[in-house]
Amino acid sequence: MIHLLAEASPSYAVPANIAFGITAVLMTYSAIRVVTASNVVHAAAFLVVVLAGVAVNFILLGAEFLAITQVLVYIGAIVVLFLFGIMLTKAPMEGEERPARDNWLLGAASGLVFLGLLVYALWDGFGKDKLPADLAPTSTGALSDAIFGGYLFPFEVVSLLLLAALVGAIVIARRD
Repeated sequence: MIHLLAEASPSYAVPANIAFGITAVLMTYSAIRVVTASNVVHAAAFLVVVLAGVAVNFILLGAEFLAITQVLVYIGAIVVLFLFGIMLTKAPMEGEERPARDNWLLGAASGLVFLGLLVYALWDGFGKDKLPADLAPTSTGALSDAIFGGYLFPFEVVSLLLLAALVGAIVIARRD
């Protein structure tokens, strides 16, 4: 909806761009904190911020259905499943000893290599192509048919794997 309004009125694009910038900064900071937080629960809380930022970006793009799905499925289910798994395994929330961070330079170098490969793949695949100007919004029915038509089986397999992980965490926790 917002992108349609932005095309009709260029002055409406400025608040959307500001909202995107703020969201991008919050998401970037939170994504870094997901990886660097020493407390697992804090890392999961930062993951919630990242996933909520994705939902905000969907709203800015006018994809309200995807935004609500993002909140319900990822924030409402996946993160809660992570937290249940963390709590049920009775694992220490923080490590008793600080892990050695001797390989941070190797990790940063491999991250830059993968970033370069991603940029190359995107540039090679799309180059200077632009989206068509007559790109019409897709209806919710067509979107749900596309998601749950061809991808229903993988979606259900992932849900069963997550359920198996939760049951495994309960079994491991009950052995103590």
